[in-house]
Amino acid sequence: MKCMSKILLPLAALLWMGSAQAGNPQRVGSAGAPELLINPWARSTGWGSVNLAGVSGVDATYLNIAGITSTDNLDVGFTNTQWLIGAGITINSAALTKTVGSNGVLSGSITSFNYGEFIRTNEQNPEGGIGTVSPNTSIIRAGYAQKFTESIRGGVNIKLYSTNIVDMRVTTAVVDAGVQYVAGDEDQVKFGFTLRNVGPSAQYRGDGQSLTLPVPQGGYAQAFNERSAAFEVPATLGIGASYDFNFSDQQLTLAGSFISNSFETDRYTAGAQYSLKNFLQLRAGYTFFNTQGQVESNTVFSGLSAGMSLDVPLGEDKDKSFTLDYSYQTTKAFDGVHSIGVAIKI
Repeated sequence: MKCMSKILLPLAALLWMGSAQAGNPQRVGSAGAPELLINPWARSTGWGSVNLAGVSGVDATYLNIAGITSTDNLDVGFTNTQWLIGAGITINSAALTKTVGSNGVLSGSITSFNYGEFIRTNEQNPEGGIGTVSPNTSIIRAGYAQKFTESIRGGVNIKLYSTNIVDMRVTTAVVDAGVQYVAGDEDQVKFGFTLRNVGPSAQYRGDGQSLTLPVPQGGYAQAFNERSAAFEVPATLGIGASYDFNFSDQQLTLAGSFISNSFETDRYTAGAQYSLKNFLQLRAGYTFFNTQGQVESNTVFSGLSAGMSLDVPLGEDKDKSFTLDYSYQTTKAFDGVHSIGVAIKI
């Protein structure tokens, strides 16, 4: 109990401090690296990324790094996301988690964003004819988590963010930290705390910032380097809780979470998951956005999400399985977000 208090009380103080500064609508869109806020995993997005408290497996590499401690030996997963159908954006994510020692788990993952191909233009060629542009972004994660006791798990995730746009690149590193607390005779009560995307400001660099301009009264041209302004990364602070109602061969999980982000409005999410014989899971969630008196929300998402999973045992060992996940998130514009993924536990 003393150990739990030492962990939960500082996190509660951080949450209060983050809430006091969060949700400023005037700052929406002023942060960089928005890809750091996108959950690429189908299993957890099926109920609105609500399960900070009980997330496990490869989904935990994004949602709450402490959750990778549920790994029995080796988990491997891959998810493809069609982001905002009609926009031509594809997200691919792959991850693995592996136990080390008696209580530790290591994780590694990579998420790649493909924005499609565009006609390249400049001042001299406004109609194109000078090739195409294919922006891309990647996020590489390396994490470690450990069970400190049977009830308390914690972990740290280091992320390398990199994006390229027309001879310009930005690369920066950020850190996640997470804690999960489990209680109850059947571990049915869970709490989760996360602090994500904590890191320094970053800025674009590269040959794309070079300009050749005529020198006044000089009669010749000279190259100039145009410096870009630095931007902050979108740090978030989250708290979540869940409760499992266990029946003979069924389980119903109710979960809720709060996400504080100083560059966006606060998010409150409620979700539920029904599990039948650990074979079929159906889930749904709804996110409420604190618009703080605004007439309209400043997010494209309408709040509703749904998904399902099929877990197929591999042989007689129930700890080894193949999983197929699917999720759909509704949006106000475009045709929503579809994610489909697979995972293997061996």
